[in-house]
Amino acid sequence: MPGRGGIEALLYLLDEAFAGRGIEASNESQALLPNLATVDERAWRALPPGAARSIESIVLHVGSCKVMYDDYAFGPGTLTWEDQVVQPWPEGAAPPGEAAAWLRAAHARFAEHVAALADDGELERPRPTNWGELRPTRWIVAALITHDAYHAGEINHLRSILGPDDRWRFQQLGLG
Repeated sequence: MPGRGGIEALLYLLDEAFAGRGIEASNESQALLPNLATVDERAWRALPPGAARSIESIVLHVGSCKVMYDDYAFGPGTLTWEDQVVQPWPEGAAPPGEAAAWLRAAHARFAEHVAALADDGELERPRPTNWGELRPTRWIVAALITHDAYHAGEINHLRSILGPDDRWRFQQLGLG
């Protein structure tokens, strides 16, 4: 019988990309939630020159993908992008605190389903995706890990452009 080492490793990476627990969600984290922690009301919907998406739209996109991937991989696979549970707010109307709570809940639900896998053998089990293809469970989990990391970087970049100080931490400390 296969063990759970692969599942546990994926859960760790899933949490690290989302919440950055390894460094207690400090501002130094490359994870999604720590990059949202310092976003103020002004920056939430702001668009720097030439930008097409706000931090708000990124958060809604990431949460919607978590809900859809979860529904198709571990649920009935019936949701559409128009469903309220997938898109709780129209663009430009998501309250930052409520959107962050919804994002956390969507992440927790997906992580709970991954944690409930019986053993590593299930990581190779093909599961449906919202675009109609079957993919191994491992691939689906890895896709959400990299998705969080990618969009954390995007939020970090927008934050730095919109914020008052775009220097690296070592420069802020006078080390470089």
